[in-house]
Amino acid sequence: MLYTRLAQVPEQSFFLLGIRGVGKSTWVREALPDALRIDLLDEALFTDLLADPSLFRQLLSKQQTGDWVVVDEVQRIPALLNEVHRLIEERGIKFALLGSSARKLKTAGTNLLAGRALNKAMHPLTPSELGDDFNLDEALRFGTVPLVCSSPDRREALNSYTQLYLREEIRAEALVRNLSGFVRFLPVAALMHAQTLNAAGIARDAGIARATVNGYLEILEDTLLTTRLSAFETKMRVRERRRPKFYWVDCGVVRALKRQLGPVTAEERGALLEGWVFGLFNAHNEHQHLFDDIGYWAPTESRTEVDFVLTRDGGHMAIEVKSANRYNTAMLKGLRSLAELPGLCRRVLVYSGTRALRTDDGIEVWPLSDFHQALSTDQLWP
Repeated sequence: MLYTRLAQVPEQSFFLLGIRGVGKSTWVREALPDALRIDLLDEALFTDLLADPSLFRQLLSKQQTGDWVVVDEVQRIPALLNEVHRLIEERGIKFALLGSSARKLKTAGTNLLAGRALNKAMHPLTPSELGDDFNLDEALRFGTVPLVCSSPDRREALNSYTQLYLREEIRAEALVRNLSGFVRFLPVAALMHAQTLNAAGIARDAGIARATVNGYLEILEDTLLTTRLSAFETKMRVRERRRPKFYWVDCGVVRALKRQLGPVTAEERGALLEGWVFGLFNAHNEHQHLFDDIGYWAPTESRTEVDFVLTRDGGHMAIEVKSANRYNTAMLKGLRSLAELPGLCRRVLVYSGTRALRTDDGIEVWPLSDFHQALSTDQLWP
């Protein structure tokens, strides 16, 4: 089934990055049906262009000013970006440059088009994109990667998906020399979802060197599977945690790597829900000005934490996410600790219950449905 995505076609050339199966190619076929498509997964075409990137210009010989060209899996031949640059400058052709890895695009000497192409990302499906098909329990259990959502057997699709990642992203790109060490690393790293990143702990549990872990973590980020969330510094004269938190891009992927695809347990629900909300923030920020920066806040001398502090135009909004179905005042401890933060304009507790309320000290308590609504209607900020 095709879903209407949040993405809109920009007026100028753009990179569109996202994990495999997230729907980049499907979306661009719908959004740019008349575009010429160059698919670098076509091995014959890939081999020819790898040998002689100048052939790219010949393939586009009939394109006119303002015409769109889609290049799928552009990271496989970064040298093509030199030709793209010339064609933008000399002939006014527009490009949609799709990719599932930023690793080769980040290498020294790669032409990233210096402002001639926007940087966009595509994320797993959001509740507003899924519409009536959205089900929170299913989203937390199997995730919302379109390739998986469209499968009649989501469990098998997720297992196959993680194998595809190992085979196509890691082996084909020759990103690691010791694949067995990387395979041991993945489920350990999956256990760190929504936790403060501890590379030394991962190294110990996976039986590999810490320097190797740091390299593997970079691979996960470059292949768009994980993100680090920086600690927010309040400057409120309190010692604060500095290490980043670690999030996988999709609940289903992280559970498949842990080989845990049964019903979501109470013990894992909190981390899954928090990570899912983080994904929603990133997805909506692609298309709305939700924040200039996002972080988490935690003082070192207590167990208090606020999951997300969003910053926009100098103002701050603090959001705490709880998986519980019933509200109690103990959930507000972190938000109350941030009451004196300069520029704080809203404090929100998001939880799995159904009652919405506002406390005497101004904290808003939102059911998840209200949170979805605020995101989809761009009403998150007061």
